[in-house]
Amino acid sequence: MKNSRASGIFLHPTSLPSPYGIGDLGLQALRWIDQLAAAKQSFWQFCPLGPTGYGDSPYQTLCSFAGNTLLISPQELRTMGLLSEAELQSYPKLPENHVNYGAVISEKEKLFRIAFDNFSNIPEFTEFCAKEASWLDGYALFRVIKTLHGEQPWWSWEPAYKKREKSALATVSEKFADDLRYHKFLQYLFHKQWRRVRAFAAKQGILLIGDVPFYTAYDSSDTWMEPKQFLFDKKGVPTGVAGVPPDYFSKTGQLWGNPLYKWDAMKKDGFSWWRRRIQKTLEFADYIRIDHFRAFDSYWAVPYGEQTAVNGKWCDGPGLRFFEAIKEKLGDLPFIAEDLGDITDGVNKLREEIGAPGMKILQFAFDSNPDNPYLPYNILKDSVTYTGTHDNDTSIGWFSTLSDATKKRVCGYIGSSNIHSEEKFIDAFIRCALASPSWLCIIPMQDILALGGKHRMNTPATMLGNWQWRMTQKMPIYERLEILSEWTQIYGRTTL
Repeated sequence: MKNSRASGIFLHPTSLPSPYGIGDLGLQALRWIDQLAAAKQSFWQFCPLGPTGYGDSPYQTLCSFAGNTLLISPQELRTMGLLSEAELQSYPKLPENHVNYGAVISEKEKLFRIAFDNFSNIPEFTEFCAKEASWLDGYALFRVIKTLHGEQPWWSWEPAYKKREKSALATVSEKFADDLRYHKFLQYLFHKQWRRVRAFAAKQGILLIGDVPFYTAYDSSDTWMEPKQFLFDKKGVPTGVAGVPPDYFSKTGQLWGNPLYKWDAMKKDGFSWWRRRIQKTLEFADYIRIDHFRAFDSYWAVPYGEQTAVNGKWCDGPGLRFFEAIKEKLGDLPFIAEDLGDITDGVNKLREEIGAPGMKILQFAFDSNPDNPYLPYNILKDSVTYTGTHDNDTSIGWFSTLSDATKKRVCGYIGSSNIHSEEKFIDAFIRCALASPSWLCIIPMQDILALGGKHRMNTPATMLGNWQWRMTQKMPIYERLEILSEWTQIYGRTTL
């Protein structure tokens, strides 16, 4: 694969057009795959697909194995005979250009409950529940008990539930059997619809790049079900939490708050929890981007209760032993390493040892240092070039914040003649990325559509207003993809 050149587009499914306030896995997802194929793209990349909690971040999911049920297509439920056309028509008109998560959660829940009432057990559902029982049973219990406690995090639950006492869980299983079945039903629908999308992508020659967050959320079924995998005290409180030190994105670092792993315990059983997690992601995608890859070499540990990430320290990660254990069970895996931030020789060595391409971000290239590793003439073939990522501003938004001197330096490099023309800049910027030596180039859809900073997907170190951006039918999708198709051919990225 890496002997060829290819390209693709980053677009999280929530950003797809749809009449239900959020992108979903229905007809528009299939149409998107058709558009990718028509534009001669080979890859579709997206964020983690798990169910999101507070803040709506796909990197803070309620379960590392479950799917985000907000992506379930109501239209497909109509096709299954679980909803009527009148029930679909009763859905209120929600914003097209951004996700109002509160409204979407409320309105989709109404449709899902109707669909559930109309659903009868079928062999496919029974088989799904049996196959996924290792995580699904605990996840369903977690969601039901969480609802019984007013959606409060598990560490604030009554002790019997918090500590997963068998008698308490048995009582819930008996008393709330229908609610447990409901959450399993939603996961069944998500998996069924995603399998359809993935099969269609394969038919169209589109490979999928999924994403595995390094950490899992504190308030998740993962930490509740398997607390011995994490650095908790006897009360279920983390002894330290995750983050990164001050960097490009924040002067006080980023305090993520995720619990840290008990790596010694994980090593003893061959990292089985991680192995199951990676296997699950491979059900959803062909390639896996490992978020925060550097933490496998060393990670930033912050004492629990700190208000910023400044007062942390570096701790050794599991290193090569982790990947050797995973390879022993699963074989060679198609990883892409998110190796951004404070990268050491040790991180680079680990990435090279496992044969994973790293990421090169074009927005990071123009600090006037000729040895900058993100400058295209310094980029190696075994890498993936991006104009920017979901954590960056759109490229036009980024460009608009630069000084005239820096704009001149950028435009001089990419061959754009006018520092005041955003249109000329973005076209030259994308072409520069496509022309890079990297075997793969991924462009965020906002850049392809030449959109400014108000269309940004996420601003790190902030909580509100993220993950909401959506593409609308009013945008020049067809026209811009047609241009991308021409550039893809010019730069030899249609050979897969």
